[in-house]
Amino acid sequence: MATHDTNLADRSGSLLQSHKNYQPRVVFFYFVVALLLLTLAGGLAFQQLFNRDRHRDTERMQNQRRILVPGPRGNIYDREGRLLVGNRARFAVVLYLDELRSEFRREFIRIRKNYRDTGDKDLPSASQMEQIARATVVQRYLDQVNDILHRAASVDRPDLMKHFARQLLLPYTLFDDLEANDYARLVEHLPVRSPLQVMASSTRFYPYGSAAAHTLGYVGVESDIDVEDFPGEDLKTFKMKGTVGREGLEKVFDTQLQGEAGGTIFRVDPTGYKINPPLDKRLPVQGRNLVTSLDIDLQRVAEEAIGDRVGTAVALDIRTGEVLVLANKPDYNLSDTSPHISHDTWQSILDRNALLNQAIGGAYPPGSTFKILTAIAGLRSGKLTPDQAIVDCDGVVKIGNKLFYCDNGRGHHHEVKLAEAIGNSCDIYFYEAGRLITPNVLAAEGRRFHLDQRTGIELPNETTRMLMPTMEWKEGQTGERWFPGDTANMSIGQGFVLVTPLDMACFFASVARNEVYTKPTLLHHADAPAQHSQAIGLTPEQRATLLTGMEGTTIYGTAKDINSLPLYHVPVRMAAKTGTAQKRVVKDGQIGTINFAWYACFAPVDKPEIAVVVMLEGDTIGETFGGGRNAAPIANLILKKYFDKRDHPSAFVQPVRTP
Repeated sequence: MATHDTNLADRSGSLLQSHKNYQPRVVFFYFVVALLLLTLAGGLAFQQLFNRDRHRDTERMQNQRRILVPGPRGNIYDREGRLLVGNRARFAVVLYLDELRSEFRREFIRIRKNYRDTGDKDLPSASQMEQIARATVVQRYLDQVNDILHRAASVDRPDLMKHFARQLLLPYTLFDDLEANDYARLVEHLPVRSPLQVMASSTRFYPYGSAAAHTLGYVGVESDIDVEDFPGEDLKTFKMKGTVGREGLEKVFDTQLQGEAGGTIFRVDPTGYKINPPLDKRLPVQGRNLVTSLDIDLQRVAEEAIGDRVGTAVALDIRTGEVLVLANKPDYNLSDTSPHISHDTWQSILDRNALLNQAIGGAYPPGSTFKILTAIAGLRSGKLTPDQAIVDCDGVVKIGNKLFYCDNGRGHHHEVKLAEAIGNSCDIYFYEAGRLITPNVLAAEGRRFHLDQRTGIELPNETTRMLMPTMEWKEGQTGERWFPGDTANMSIGQGFVLVTPLDMACFFASVARNEVYTKPTLLHHADAPAQHSQAIGLTPEQRATLLTGMEGTTIYGTAKDINSLPLYHVPVRMAAKTGTAQKRVVKDGQIGTINFAWYACFAPVDKPEIAVVVMLEGDTIGETFGGGRNAAPIANLILKKYFDKRDHPSAFVQPVRTP
């Protein structure tokens, strides 16, 4: 018994000793487990406390979507508040796909069952059956619209799938830009709570069609609209298409005219369908309006007078430099550019070269209208005096080895003084004047009037091809020396001289104010200050001679026939200058010259208010095409309308035209 107890005690002691031997390992194990638990707890705490915002942002980006809607563009008005460009309602039939989830699911189940019932082992994939189901459901709704509008449209499956994958939260358009009668029928027959809805948007509206097309410009589609200070920049965003200015004032003042986009933020379920109500919403805001300096009455008179010919007309308010008329032909109907330009329309515009804004984008020889600058240069340099006859015009003169003719059609002016030379446009007088003045002095005078520079008008694509040539310029450009014939041509606005019609309008407005520079503007301000620049520098006698000669153009000179006709007679004294310039061309395999007919004027002579320049381009080689006969009638019609409105303002009050 004792032995047994002794053995038991020894065994217990041994076990106890053995347990003591393994205890450090157990402690270490406890330590490792505790460390792991502590690490796990720390990681959880870190994720919960420090990465909470990041996880919340990730969840928000997965569960929320943002929709942006462009704001309507601002309106454009003429100086009297008449609407030139506005917005009209554009109606489309749309289908809200996110409201059709249950129908898509039921149709999918039906299609899958039908395939299985056939016993066909080669079944379409689930994705393909989903696409079929969606197209089937959409076609079902499209057929409702077809029945109402008496049409037979079918679903464009690739377009539908693309929309479903990329723009699910945006309405899917079935029919766009509905006619008024279609809109009325749909509003009457479509259920109020149907996923089919008639959606209204805005598109550009042009009450006057093609009037001032080159000045107003057009807009194009803009997909990348944005909204300032609206949350959710990091969210997946769906954007409805907006517009952006592509030409004219629409382009230059796009930032002002562009409306402020609105936005909506929705929660979405895992399949991408939105959950109402929205979490945040901001309504779009219309852009700011633009008041132009144009007078639509004068603009339309100018365009109708030019008709089917190629040419341009510019009219300026002499006091402020505001542009009253900027007309170009050929042109295009702005209504054909909205809501988009078709391929055929665009091709027609290109074929007719109707995009060119000739008033600012084309550089032309100014012909005899340039003689006013030659006269000013001669008077200022002392080479010409009012009472001196520097030539005896018998219709032709030899300069160098070439004969130069008095091409105004009247010739044989005999001894002629400056005023008469201007009125009768005597080329022989100005050939001699150019020789006395020298070409470099003429060029310097042209630069003093800024005829070699852009005007800075608020339009795109103003040309830089204006040219006041010097002797050094020709040698550097052509490698040839300057000939006496070059001087003769320059003195009458031919040869290398190039200007834009707007340049000449600014020049004549400056002459009317007895100054050297006019900055044109297409913006109207009721309290616009008068422009002032450096004085021309003529004595009172010299200026009187200049104006007498320019008025003589309309009384006894090259424009008297037109001004004497009742239809074109202007009821105030006018200062004017006709011009005809030539350009060698190859047309229909024939080499020859076409004419540019110019007419530049301002009125009244004693207190000038308006300056007008008209330039027409001939289209037939060798035709008789002159400023007095072809361009002057257009300018006179503009002036008649202007003074009729000035003297009878109540007869021209018109309400603002709205869509």
